[in-house]
Amino acid sequence: MSRAPVVDYPAVLGFLPDAAVTKHLSHSMQAGQEFPSAGLRRSVVDLLENEPRWRAEPVRALVDEAMRRFEDQRSKADGWLAPRLHATLRMTRAEASNNRFWNYLAMLVAPDYVVWRHKSEKRGVAEAARFSGIHYVQTFARLWWAAELFRDGSDYRPVETSFAYQDVVNSVMRLDVIDHRPTAAAIIRIVQRIRDERMANPSDLINALSKAVNAAGSTLVFDVIAADALVSHDALVDWIAESAYAPEVPWDRLPDGPDDGAVDKAAVELLVPMFEKLLSEAPRRVRARKEVANESDDGE
Repeated sequence: MSRAPVVDYPAVLGFLPDAAVTKHLSHSMQAGQEFPSAGLRRSVVDLLENEPRWRAEPVRALVDEAMRRFEDQRSKADGWLAPRLHATLRMTRAEASNNRFWNYLAMLVAPDYVVWRHKSEKRGVAEAARFSGIHYVQTFARLWWAAELFRDGSDYRPVETSFAYQDVVNSVMRLDVIDHRPTAAAIIRIVQRIRDERMANPSDLINALSKAVNAAGSTLVFDVIAADALVSHDALVDWIAESAYAPEVPWDRLPDGPDDGAVDKAAVELLVPMFEKLLSEAPRRVRARKEVANESDDGE
């Protein structure tokens, strides 16, 4: 089997405009046959050279290790990489909302990972949206934001659960209400039960839950029903500042996230039975017998 060309990645991270991605993202790049040209590098708007947290090497080391560890089960790389990417790229949500940053990662730092993780066997390429797209589709943005939305303060264990089934990220992260931390935590609690009890058709259950919670969120105000504890902005700022001297994240245990406050457990306990009821009443997809037989246990 031929190997992808080696990526000569920059030393520091930066911003790459959408227009540059549109101009330079070729079919051969999406197929992993070639990687960035000098012309693409000239399209970079700014490099983030002033702080140690913007070094590219730690990110590159993570994706190399993910490709090594999960060669035979590539979707499993998500649950391993997401918390470690988040703990490596210590950012505020405002910083992470800049899609030009994620464009840069996907196009200049690790385009081979994008192809490795998302290349379609049928089409032979990774979709363009995996290089530059909305946060719940783009390769690296979806991992960082999943870790941000599903972590419980410094605890990344719920993030691992969120990747037990791809449907959690593919559907739940699209919800407007997912910014409410107890809502995210309650959904993960139910996903954990689906997994622990090895319930049949987990993809159908998760998609039904997502739709039901989204519909209920249009009439119910979850943050009023189940108010969350305040998040400590100072703790987040301190955690980001510590990146100047923090060691690289561990590979064989979960890193620690920002200690900016755990999700209010009482609020989660209020929402879980409500969401369980929504799930029990939600319409389910009618499946053919062959589909039921073919669905994998982990929802991949």
